[in-house]
Amino acid sequence: MRPEKQSIFEEIKAKVNDATFVIVADYQGLTVAKTDQLRHRLAKADARLQVVKNRMLGHIAAEAGLGAMRDHLSGPSAMVYGKGDVALVAKVLKDFIKEHEKPAIKVGALEGVVLTAADVEQLASLPPRETLLGMMVGTIAAPMSQLVGVFQQKVASLLYVLQAAAEKKGNQ
Repeated sequence: MRPEKQSIFEEIKAKVNDATFVIVADYQGLTVAKTDQLRHRLAKADARLQVVKNRMLGHIAAEAGLGAMRDHLSGPSAMVYGKGDVALVAKVLKDFIKEHEKPAIKVGALEGVVLTAADVEQLASLPPRETLLGMMVGTIAAPMSQLVGVFQQKVASLLYVLQAAAEKKGNQ
């Protein structure tokens, strides 16, 4: 491999290995203006878009243990990668596709697991990460708050009994 291709290979490999997720899409038919618009939206979601050669991405995927991605690499490919919230990025892609009918999602990978296009669409339907964390905290905190309520009720019952005993003693 020529030194310049080797350099590009190593650069893309570093980006894929450093990313939490990679989504590969067919960008055919997107104009430069629409591609820039998509890049801008993805940047807000802490993700990047880069056009890649299928053969190169296939070799990188195989080295990363994602060999199943190779089967979906045909036609023009662009990879969307990043470390942020994959659900938010999938939602940005889904909204962009709804508006412009392009790009088409081919395949993805999330923390070493290969995702189909349907899986990526499922990710887009998830609420944002912060909302999911809030739901988890609420679920964990619910039994504790119920336990506090039970303890408060028991203390209040004891106080009622003591107050009643004190009133009875006061009447005698």
